Parts: sequence; C-alpha cells; structure tokens
Amino acid sequence: MFASQKAQGEAAVSLADVASLTTAVNTLTNRKIQDIQKITSRMRILALNAMIEAGRAGDAGRGFAIVAQEVRGVGGEVATVAGSLEEELVGQITELERLTAIMARQAQGARLVDLALNAIEIIDRNLYERTCDVRWWATDSAVVDCAAAKDDGAKAYASERLGVILDAYTVYLDLWLCSTDGKILANGRPGRYQVAGADVSRESWFQQAMSLRGGDAFAVDDIAVQPLLGNGTSATYSAQICEGGKANGKPIGVLAAHFDWAPQAKTIVEGVRLSEDEKAHSRVMLVDADQRILASSDGRGVLSERLSLDIRGGESGYYTAPNGSLVAFHATPGYETYRGLGWYGVIVQDRS
Repeated sequence: MFASQKAQGEAAVSLADVASLTTAVNTLTNRKIQDIQKITSRMRILALNAMIEAGRAGDAGRGFAIVAQEVRGVGGEVATVAGSLEEELVGQITELERLTAIMARQAQGARLVDLALNAIEIIDRNLYERTCDVRWWATDSAVVDCAAAKDDGAKAYASERLGVILDAYTVYLDLWLCSTDGKILANGRPGRYQVAGADVSRESWFQQAMSLRGGDAFAVDDIAVQPLLGNGTSATYSAQICEGGKANGKPIGVLAAHFDWAPQAKTIVEGVRLSEDEKAHSRVMLVDADQRILASSDGRGVLSERLSLDIRGGESGYYTAPNGSLVAFHATPGYETYRGLGWYGVIVQDRS
C-alpha cells in the first residue's frame, strides 16, 4: 500500500514543479556565491591590515607578514573559484531553466491537443447519431403517409408521432415534416412552435436535402439561429422522405431534425478536463471550417467571431501566439460513417 501511495505521489510531480525547483536552486546558488564573495573580500581586507601591522613591527613581524600574504593568496583563490562557479554553474542552471520551460510548454501543448481532440470527438459522435436519427425517422410510416397524403388527418397523426419521438429524444428543438415544395406540413411541438404552413424552400438544409440521391443520404446545414424556433440555435440535419419509405423511392418530402445546439455544445466545451486554475485562464472552443466560433467555454464570440488559427495545413498541433498564449487545436477525425464538417477543437490558454 505504501509503495502504491509513493508511486502516485511521484506521478503527481509536474515539469512546472521541476522548473520551480530549478529557479529556486538558481536563486540559492547566486545567493551563496555572493556570500562567498563577501567572505573573500573580508579576508583580503584582514590580510591587508595584517601586512600593514607586520610592517610596523619590523623584523618581529616578518613571520606574521608571510602568514598574512598566504591568507591573502587563499582569499584570491577562493574568489577565483567563486567567480568560476558563478560563470559555469549559474550559466548551466539558467540553461536548465530555459530547457525545462520548453519541456513544460511542450508537455502542456501536447496535453491540450489531446483535450481538443477529445472535445471534437465527443461532438462528432453526438452528431453522427443525429445523421442516423433523421434517416431513420424519415422512413416512419406516419411521416411517409403524411408526405404522401398531405391531408389534415395525416398531418395530425404525423405531428403526434413526431411529438412522441421528441419526448424520447430531448436533444432536439423540433422535427419538421416538409413537402417537396418547401411547406411545413407537420412538426413535433406545435404548441411551442406554430410553424405549420411556413415556407422553408429557400433554407439551405431544405435545398441540400432535395438534391440528395436516395433516402439513405443526409444533409447538414451550418450552425445557425432559427427565427421559426424562437431564435434557438440549431444544427439542422435533413433527409428525403421517399415513396413507400424505401431508400430508392421517389422523393415525396423532407424531414428536418433541429438539434438543440447551444446546451449540448456548452456541456462539451465546459466539460473539458482542465484544472480549476487552468479554467480561469483558458478558453475551450469548437470552430467550423471557416474558423467561426460555434461554442466557447466563456460564452464569447459564438457565431460572431472568427479565429485566426495558425494551422499551416496541419490536422493538429500547438503554438505560442504573439501575445504569449498557448494555442492547441485538433481537426475533426469523423466518426463511423460521419466524416465531420472540417471543424476543430481549440484551446487557448493564457500564461498563468
């Protein structure tokens, strides 16, 4: 048990601790060298005074003069050693400090890259499930029947069915069943969002869905504020509703699944495993392919700010920004059949 506790204690030692100790050693060395130099200075003064007194004593003081001369010589040798120690040892300790700081920066950079990867992987897995959801629900019989019949009874039943789905999948703002001309036929939360009859034919996600080839494909739009959803922020996934619910059937409508982006993304960026001290001077973000901020742990710049990441074509890495901040990033690796959208997980950490 004791050995295990000791091992855990040793594992907790960081490069920052080593750097701090190195700085302390450097300070101590400088102070002790200064003490030696003060002592040698006093020895030289004492030796000089002794030689003066020996000179006054004439022949009786010659022996004492020789001792005083030797003391003076020893003082000079000690001063030389102290000077050499200062030049060599202090210089090496200073270089050790520099190298330790670089190692600490490298270790922290690599750690932040891993955390950035973890953040983007979590959102990828989450959004992969959304691609599965929208394609699956587009084959639901109530959805298919409504898209085909478009009568009030079919719309009411489809709305009820979509509501049941939303009761189980609380990560969505709403589900919309649309005709091929872009009219919303039914939605899952009509009491909250009265969108039936609205024209969404000009929405990017609708146009993308209508251009798909087959019901087994999906479209995804940029993260955006949705006025029809109370200005909620959503990631909208859409798929074709095909005749007979078959993947290769004739398109008869579009199903749109509005993923409730803000709370889900907030949970991810705020859940990155940083210490409380690190969180105080770190900013965790998800950014899109154009480096637009999609989520930020400090809540700033969401959908309005663009970063200027120095990625240099790399999928991952870290660097020191001109202001001294450590910037780490990792591109989306995708998940299963979801290739991702070119997003990045990013962590910017100010010097503590």
